[in-house]
Amino acid sequence: VKSKKQLKCSHGEREATPLSEPFIFKSVALLPPSSYLNHQPITQIQPHTSTNLPLSYFFQAPFKFLNSPFNSFFSSISMAGNGVFAEIFDGEVYKYYSQGEWKKSSSGKSVAIINPTTRKTQYRVQACNQEEVNKVMEIAKSAQKLWAKTPLWKRAELLHKAAAILKEHKAPIAECLVKEIAKPAKDAVTEVVRSGDLVSYCAEEGVRILGEGKFLVSDSFPGNERTKYCLTSKIPLGVILAIPPFNYPVNLAVSKIAPALIAGNSIVLKPPTQGAVSALHMVHCFHLAGFPKGLISCVTGKGSEIGDFLTMHPGVDCISFTGGDTGIAISKKAGMIPLQMELGGKDACIVLEDADLDLVAANIIKGGFSYSGQRCTAVKVVLVMESVADSLVEKVKARVAKLTVGAPEDDSDITPVVTESSANFIEGLVMDAKEKGATFCQEYKREGNLIWPLLLDNVRPDMRIAWEEPFGPVLPVIRINSIEEGIHHCNASNFGLQGCVFTKDINKAILISDAMETGTVQINSAPARGPDHFPFQVP
Repeated sequence: VKSKKQLKCSHGEREATPLSEPFIFKSVALLPPSSYLNHQPITQIQPHTSTNLPLSYFFQAPFKFLNSPFNSFFSSISMAGNGVFAEIFDGEVYKYYSQGEWKKSSSGKSVAIINPTTRKTQYRVQACNQEEVNKVMEIAKSAQKLWAKTPLWKRAELLHKAAAILKEHKAPIAECLVKEIAKPAKDAVTEVVRSGDLVSYCAEEGVRILGEGKFLVSDSFPGNERTKYCLTSKIPLGVILAIPPFNYPVNLAVSKIAPALIAGNSIVLKPPTQGAVSALHMVHCFHLAGFPKGLISCVTGKGSEIGDFLTMHPGVDCISFTGGDTGIAISKKAGMIPLQMELGGKDACIVLEDADLDLVAANIIKGGFSYSGQRCTAVKVVLVMESVADSLVEKVKARVAKLTVGAPEDDSDITPVVTESSANFIEGLVMDAKEKGATFCQEYKREGNLIWPLLLDNVRPDMRIAWEEPFGPVLPVIRINSIEEGIHHCNASNFGLQGCVFTKDINKAILISDAMETGTVQINSAPARGPDHFPFQVP
């Protein structure tokens, strides 16, 4: 959500920011077309590399059949809740994590997690109550005091160990991602490996950043003699409440957990319902690494029962939340504690007359339809100059026709959206656009939670899809007659997360990116959160 801007342009800022020290950046990522078009997949694991790995890397012995197609693999055996993860599952319901142990809730209740593909109950998790939250907070407060005294090198050592365990057990966690949020199989594996890399990176950067302090002398300020000295160091905040979203329940959880832990904080994780089992498996990897009891907790349950109770709890010293409008409610209830929030986005793609339209079309497909558009950094509106609009729309249509639609186990490009209510919301936006005269470049098609990719041309500002975030595989195209018109539409939005501009004129690109009221602007590339060490901030 937009806020007053403090801007700092950077080309790939490498500063990893601990949770205890928030900053605001505006970053501009420059990606030359050649680096996109000439990208070659790597063939073996490299340090801090987590994407485009061959599937054979991830699925190896001891399961000799893991090179089979994903659907036959996942249907052959379930690794979730088995093996080293058997401790977190009682055969029917996944347990919650407190005091270094996996426990059943005294409520005797559970919450169902619906498989988006089958629309049937896939998993069940504990419905924790307020008494259990109180106990978790009490233990987290005590554990944090001891953890803050733990040497930095020891904190980093445990984080590196957790990262290795996380990547070692990528297959069962990926299975959970496929079944509870319908993430395409290869993307699911990538998320887990990427998360392990991020944990290790935070450990390394944390040692560097937190190992430094400042020394100031009084006579550097006018009117003072050299009579005073000041030493500064960074200290932890305390108990951090981490609330990640459904679409990256592992990666966006560890992006909160790892910086908090290296900085000396304790963590209480409240995972999303859809994605909770993936998060529980991830937490168990930290458990296996040997972190002190009570330092990390994970409570599951209904938001109506423990949501407000958690965010308003006096034991919480900071809240890190990624999600939608719920963040506004949290900010009103949280009081005077620090908040870290990344909410929604209506990420605009501005296309000028001189843009390489093939490059633009490729990035629109990648940016707009990856994970069925269920990404905060997805391209959500294309603002294209009228003179090249027809050509661009035809190129995008041709690429949309090649997208595969189906089950996540088959590694389809377009998979079911996370819930039926999400599908209904998307359909409402589509029907509104239809009634108001948008041009449908494909036939609208839906089966359950599965919505076929749809490009809407000639969208006007009076249509809901022009302003609202669909979080699905539907992309509006608005034709503009000037750069100023495109910037105006971008800045008139209630959102301010990311955006992109396509042009061969670097001067125009920089001027437009500076005028766009967004946290990050990509030049000649689709919006993206990564690399994970780049600053990722709202304005």
